[in-house]
Amino acid sequence: MKHSKGDRKRILVVEDEPAISQVCQRTLTAEGFDVDIAVNGAIAQDMLDKKEYDLCLIDIRTPIMNGKELYQHIEEEHPEFTGKVVFTTGDVLDEKLESLLKGVKRPYLPKPFTPDELKAIVKEVLEG
Repeated sequence: MKHSKGDRKRILVVEDEPAISQVCQRTLTAEGFDVDIAVNGAIAQDMLDKKEYDLCLIDIRTPIMNGKELYQHIEEEHPEFTGKVVFTTGDVLDEKLESLLKGVKRPYLPKPFTPDELKAIVKEVLEG
């Protein structure tokens, strides 16, 4: 899955927990990806409007603009990118959350996750 510098894929990680964003950045950078971090959905929205990404890993519960609101922005402004979104959540999969995930038909990675689980889902989405 490693990428040479010439074809490095760019990933946006939307995560407000520093420990998790650091693990994501270290793991994905070691795999050859360029990784940007946004600590909330509003910052991520601005970054998505200015830069092209190959994949976006979005924590459902981020401050200012949550993952659902960010995904709605992506649907409206960047519909070609909706297939490149992976959600993360540390929440118990309740009815409301399950409904959201089924509605958007995007994969999710439950927290805590291992670096290997992160690499596997990124590979699956990028190759899908």
